Amino acid sequence: MRTVSRRTFLATTALAGVGTAVGAPVITTSHNASLDKQKDLEVHLFSKHLQFLDCNAMAAAAAQMGFAGVDLTVRPNGHVLPEKVAEELPLAVAAIKQAGLSNKLITTSIKTAAEPYTKSLLQTAANLGVEYYRLGYYKFTEGLTIPESLKRTQKEVRALAKLNKSLGIKGAYQNHSGRQVGAAIWDIHHLLEKVKNDHFGCQYDIRHATVEGGESWPTGLRLIAPRINTIVLKDFRWEKIKGKWRVLNVPIGEGMVNFSAFFKWLKQQRINVPVSLHCEYDLGGAEHGSRDISISEKSVFAAMEKDLLELQKLWSEAGA
Repeated sequence: MRTVSRRTFLATTALAGVGTAVGAPVITTSHNASLDKQKDLEVHLFSKHLQFLDCNAMAAAAAQMGFAGVDLTVRPNGHVLPEKVAEELPLAVAAIKQAGLSNKLITTSIKTAAEPYTKSLLQTAANLGVEYYRLGYYKFTEGLTIPESLKRTQKEVRALAKLNKSLGIKGAYQNHSGRQVGAAIWDIHHLLEKVKNDHFGCQYDIRHATVEGGESWPTGLRLIAPRINTIVLKDFRWEKIKGKWRVLNVPIGEGMVNFSAFFKWLKQQRINVPVSLHCEYDLGGAEHGSRDISISEKSVFAAMEKDLLELQKLWSEAGA
């Protein structure tokens, strides 16, 4: 039995009032079905961590481990290269489907509608049944104030939302700890203020939200809830390394992320969107997308399967 820390107690208490404060946000997605009958999470494995395998072997391994789908890397150094999407993406999607998995998600480095491969990549993905793509990360513009920089980036987001709608695919911008746009949930809220369709939303990452928000992450979650269209799951803890406090990525359930409170809230709000598992703790280089890993494939697979089983346990235990 896990000991309930003061941090966990406070976060859980804060979430107790989220349902009534937020109400039931309407998530405009085809996956907004009731969670009452959803016994297990439908977890997609981030293919970055299996880039030491080709697409056929990667998909087969993900299926063997029990994942519902794959969040495929379609970006420089990914499983599929942007400049080779027309030839490579259909083969990758075919491999995923052949393994009996879902291909709803891809991860890209796209940031603007005007980039050389943006339209062709998104059109190909949409034609193959991909529903969501994650973007690359925006940076704040030097010489501009934060509001001015966000306003400039907002124009890029609106252009992408318009393109997404025309192609039949949805973009997702991940909240990611650090100094880029989106570390603070408020950044993404402002970026999406002028987006009038549901073809651009937030890929909500509870790990990064906890790093940046501490005990206030429930407030940010309330703010961005209506725009969440995909979710990332991973865990971490703060650790003092060589005299400096650093974020250390750890397996699911071994860190500070309050999955119990988060999952309970998702169930209460009927938020049912695609979920991607990231395994960013030490996996012999697989955590960074390395093609050459220093531990056995069997060890990597065992760690991923352990994370998946822990997620399903935490999901099952979270009250509705």
